[in-house]
Amino acid sequence: MDILKQLRDELGIKLEQVEATVKLIDEGNTIPFIARYRKEVTGSLNDEVLRNLHERLLYLRNLEDKKASVLSSIEEQGKLTEELKNQILAATTLVVVEDLYRPYRPKRRTRATIAKEKGLEPLANIILLQMTNQPIEKEAAAFLSEEKEVVTVEEAIAGAMDIIAESISDEADYRIHIRKVTFDEGIIASTCKDEKAESVYEMYYNFEEKLTKLAGHRVLALNRGENEKILTVKIMAPEDKILLYLQTKTITRDNPYTNDILKSTIEDSYKRLIAPAIEREIRNDLTEKAEDGAIKVFGKNLEQLLMQPPIVGQVVLGWDPAFRTGCKLAVVDGTGKVLDTMVIYPTAPQNKVDEAKKKVSELIKKYGISVISIGNGTASRESELIVADLLKEMHSHVQYVIVNEAGASVYSASKLATEEFPNFDVGQRSAASIARRLQDPLAELVKIDPKSIGVGQYQHDMNQKKLSEALTGVVEDCVNKVGVDLNTASASLLEYISGISKVIAKNIVSYREENGRFTNRSQLLKVAKLGPKAFEQCAGFMRIQDGKNPLDATSVHPESYEAATNLLNKLNFTLTDLKTGGLVNLSKLVKDKKAMADNLGIGEITLIDIIKELEKPGRDPRDEMPKPILRTDVLEMKDLTEGMLLKGTVRNVIDFGAFVDIGVHQDGLVHISQLTDKKFVKHPLDVVSVGDVVDVKVMSVDAAKKRIQLTMIL
Repeated sequence: MDILKQLRDELGIKLEQVEATVKLIDEGNTIPFIARYRKEVTGSLNDEVLRNLHERLLYLRNLEDKKASVLSSIEEQGKLTEELKNQILAATTLVVVEDLYRPYRPKRRTRATIAKEKGLEPLANIILLQMTNQPIEKEAAAFLSEEKEVVTVEEAIAGAMDIIAESISDEADYRIHIRKVTFDEGIIASTCKDEKAESVYEMYYNFEEKLTKLAGHRVLALNRGENEKILTVKIMAPEDKILLYLQTKTITRDNPYTNDILKSTIEDSYKRLIAPAIEREIRNDLTEKAEDGAIKVFGKNLEQLLMQPPIVGQVVLGWDPAFRTGCKLAVVDGTGKVLDTMVIYPTAPQNKVDEAKKKVSELIKKYGISVISIGNGTASRESELIVADLLKEMHSHVQYVIVNEAGASVYSASKLATEEFPNFDVGQRSAASIARRLQDPLAELVKIDPKSIGVGQYQHDMNQKKLSEALTGVVEDCVNKVGVDLNTASASLLEYISGISKVIAKNIVSYREENGRFTNRSQLLKVAKLGPKAFEQCAGFMRIQDGKNPLDATSVHPESYEAATNLLNKLNFTLTDLKTGGLVNLSKLVKDKKAMADNLGIGEITLIDIIKELEKPGRDPRDEMPKPILRTDVLEMKDLTEGMLLKGTVRNVIDFGAFVDIGVHQDGLVHISQLTDKKFVKHPLDVVSVGDVVDVKVMSVDAAKKRIQLTMIL
């Protein structure tokens, strides 16, 4: 297989783009670096295409390695034919390679191998050839042997049938055909083990669906129900059609002495050996595809969550709600520094509402708090009512927002949080995190394992390694898109920067603590273990505000400083002009970009990127995302009426719809069919993303089940 051509065909890009990208990856360049600073080389492939290319490159290289080891193994056995070699070399998936290798793979002792040890293979061949002109019982009599423990004719025939059954099962072409027929025409069915039991799987208690139409979220739900011993799941294949196919392939003569034995053997081979394996393979394949789809959705949701715009420069009160142990509060200044913490008890069982309001009111006045960030966990609803009441009584301009606190408790009990806040308890740390994730969601959320952020579906049921790698890639892309302030970034944020390992991230923080602020990017080369290659990969993503060189505050890479400076000189500007806030109309001054790029000795794409950055130095891509909805009043579920129009924030996107926060404690569901009537929606992500602010209409409210049905078709 020509891997590069295969990647070209799969990804729909040019061969030279594939060749250039693979070369860059093999040279040790990271995906964020290639996406941002090697556009000229790759033809501007974005990070999503690059990650897909990298993933498929690893798979296809692994496939080629597998083919080589299989060919070597079969050749050592002296059984490699030219035809088999070509079949293996032409295989495009690991499953097909395994099918072809099955007859030659060293086997554990099976019924067939035991029969072969008893000398029954020649009898199996007699039956398979269908040439005999006497009953098989007579043929079998010649193979009886007390020494080999073949005492009866029935035992001899049964052993021969086992050998034939295994040889049919090992035939790669048969398996490939049966797998295709089973998938194309098969049905997945589930039943419950106890019909009276109440569970979230009730819709699957008597469920059937064609395999070709089975949605990914249903696959994962069926798997979970089966793992929890609530459901029994089975694939129903077109058995008669498959048996007829096997009979046509195996029974090549009409011989009355062998016909019935072969039909019986074929049925045994299919039911005992082939069907269970094919069912396992198809379900594994469905699960893998469902997981890939769920991981993609999770990744998209995570990206939108991480890229939510920060609320800059405001003093925020973080409110971690609770009942018995009280609500933990943390006041955080515009830079994220914790100014004060306290615990109040406005909720049950203490219900000290007036005392709590008085303390919060004092904090607001003392620190000039402008936003209250309330976690959406236990007692969030009760806390929100108290905050809304207080703000009305104070007639202040303070607003509040409900923040997704998923992962806050995981973070607050972590080693990282203990190092960051050694004198705080877990409640105080959690409140500080809830405040900070409003101020700078990206900087705060990178401290939490992406799986704990809670914007996926069935994340605990899937391949954890694959999920972790995919989500880490999403975080890397987000952090590198935004860039980090080299003088304030935490080690947990720095380690996601291109080329920076955990060790180097800690070394950067240590260097900063020992030597003071970084004043230019080249100082990074003095950090322990950060060599020239790591510097090349990371430098463009590191920002230094008020440093010696104004370009250090931009995403212009040090390798392009000379070109950027020459460009400014040619247009009669200096680096000092950059300090005053950018050169707004720079692109209009460069009439012929190709000629200018040639003159500067750089590519045209690089020139365009430099101009964009000089026009708006250090721009934050998150500014283009929808801002969070800040509230001053509260709605309750009983306030909702059918037909009510509301504004809400998309909190989670899943395969069958989106959950929208409309200001009541329960998020409402917009089913996929209610997202739009303008086009067919293949997946909700085609219409909405986490963090989107959307207009919705209430369709129905079920207070008992805490379900709100919404529509975006207004």
